[in-house]
Amino acid sequence: MWTDVLDLNEFYRSTLGQMTVRLLRARLREIWPNVRGETVLGLGYATPFLRPFVEEAQRTLAFMPAQQGVTRWPREGGNLTALVDEMDLPMPDRSVDRVLLIHAIECTEQVRPLLREIWRVMADGGRLVVVAPSRAGLWSQIDRSPFYQGHPYSSGQLAALLRANMFAPLRQTRALFMPPTHSRLALRMAPAVERFGHRWLGRFAGVSVIESGKQLYAGIAERSHAPALAVVRPKLRIASSRDTQAARKAEDGEAPAS
Repeated sequence: MWTDVLDLNEFYRSTLGQMTVRLLRARLREIWPNVRGETVLGLGYATPFLRPFVEEAQRTLAFMPAQQGVTRWPREGGNLTALVDEMDLPMPDRSVDRVLLIHAIECTEQVRPLLREIWRVMADGGRLVVVAPSRAGLWSQIDRSPFYQGHPYSSGQLAALLRANMFAPLRQTRALFMPPTHSRLALRMAPAVERFGHRWLGRFAGVSVIESGKQLYAGIAERSHAPALAVVRPKLRIASSRDTQAARKAEDGEAPAS
């Protein structure tokens, strides 16, 4: 079940939402410290996390699924968002260098086609980062969280899902160890809690963050060890006029001349 874009927009404008963006952006920057000259695509609701890449990347796009809805982004300059069918992205093959998938994989009812479509548009050597709610974390269990909707994953489940769809997991981290609360005290302590949780409370994180590479398969011809079959090739010759006359008589039912 997709979360409505207006609800997501409202959450990320709140104080809790702004702290969420700050913590997740830090994790994303650790994974992608430099995207200069590349094409970056956010799929789902990725606009709060794409801001640092806009001026650095050659091109930045934000695709929002039709069932979720779309809002204009950014407020200044040209619009970089588009409403799309997530199973049929309006991009050529191998045209995107980086894909950020957030508020998407836990919501879609067709995970495999979604990942295959991302694989199609991703350039060879491209990178995919998936942010998904953790099964053991509070962010998937409290309804004020934007990660409450949909299907949470354990880290192992998420990695297995990516491998099954032609992505090779490269690195994995976690984020959002603070509870999704609007308490001012908790929000002030959030960066310290994040550092402590990243070191000691890994399995209780709110989200899993996995970077994967596009896996390419190449066919390898194998020599057969079975004995070769004899192939009989008919010998060809040019027919003479006498052969032609004999063939015509045979068709007419006449006996061939001795």
